[in-house]
Amino acid sequence: MNLEMVIFSPVSTESIHGGGAKLRGELTPPGDKSISHRAIILGSIAEGLTTVTGFLPAGDTLSSADAMMMLGIPIKIDEDTLKIRGKGTYGLVEPENTIDAGNSGTTARLLTGILSAQNFFSSITGDQYLRARPMERVVIPLSLMGARIWGRDNGKKLPLAILGGNLKAISYTLPVASAQVKSAILLAALYAEGETEIIEPEPTRDHTERMLSYFGVRIEKDDSRIKVRGPQKLESGRTLSIPADISSASFFIVASLINPNSEILIKRVGLNPSRTGVLEILKEMGGDIKILNKREESGEDIGDILAKSSKLKAVEIAGRIIPKTIDELPIIAVAACYAEGETVIKDAKELRVKETDRIKAVSIELRKFGAEIDELDDGMIIRGRETLKGTECSSWGDHRIAMALAVAATRAKGRTEIKDAECVSVSFPRFFNILKTLRT
Repeated sequence: MNLEMVIFSPVSTESIHGGGAKLRGELTPPGDKSISHRAIILGSIAEGLTTVTGFLPAGDTLSSADAMMMLGIPIKIDEDTLKIRGKGTYGLVEPENTIDAGNSGTTARLLTGILSAQNFFSSITGDQYLRARPMERVVIPLSLMGARIWGRDNGKKLPLAILGGNLKAISYTLPVASAQVKSAILLAALYAEGETEIIEPEPTRDHTERMLSYFGVRIEKDDSRIKVRGPQKLESGRTLSIPADISSASFFIVASLINPNSEILIKRVGLNPSRTGVLEILKEMGGDIKILNKREESGEDIGDILAKSSKLKAVEIAGRIIPKTIDELPIIAVAACYAEGETVIKDAKELRVKETDRIKAVSIELRKFGAEIDELDDGMIIRGRETLKGTECSSWGDHRIAMALAVAATRAKGRTEIKDAECVSVSFPRFFNILKTLRT
């Protein structure tokens, strides 16, 4: 297989010649994006120096770093190492300008939780994609806690203006399973008087709870309920080692599974049980996936993943596994295109309010390859085929769509061009370079 990268300015187009050939080698994906965001934010409200290694220096996480620096926190970034001089829970200062979260929903939503507790005025905006995403899911519970928040479309969308302080505890049932909403409430709960209780309809990724505990915050958790009694302070700064992002690893896992005679070793991957739904699904599909050298670092499970060529079969993906794999569903859809039988994905309506409408984007773009996909309101029906054909397609400005299409192209016959592929920089800037090195 001959993988080529061609860049045209100002629009980046990736050109891939596929056809299905050996992909072999090993790699370490960039640091986990979700954990990188939380390391910046929690390190900023802890007391003293927090040192972070394995940080993801990409567009989304740098939005969080820029935001905390605007709030008065000194942060030094040296490639994948951070040094954060935290100033405690009340050490932030009123920003002179509006905070720009860029494309990062995590930045916007988690920061709204922190800012809701500060005794000053602040405002947050984002790029055209983020400004279209729903924000009322954090505005509603934070307003119930006592924050005053105004925003476009009656507080449903960015920009938001926030006047915080004097929060009170609440008991709140999340209307949708969302780790970002849960995390925003947890961060606000650190400042609130009394016990805040969060009830999840389905389990979501728990990086915030783990990291808060690592910083000494007392959290009670049983099944679907999480309780935090406030106010609480984070203990002094910590040393954090961030694992490689399993969402980024999933693209190479699927690339190895769908291409003949392929074998890829992916090292230091985060194996938090709330994030490993993609491995469960791909194994159920018949994927030859092995976990090696499993261990724990900084409160998170990590290990190496060995993925080999496999004959995949269709499965049904629904229910409780969806929140554990919501970010990986675009690449799972690619695997389903090459699986025998009819794969059904449902209960995934949350995909419609990600960086873009990922149900629509995946359906439209993979059909261009010749895939058979029916779009559902909350998912997709995908009928697998032996081969697809190269095509011209678009990322829709969404990093996960761009990478999923690239993986589909490695097996498709002929040349594929992916427009607006530069969006991968928000989570995996070297994705296309690494993909190129794996060909044999």
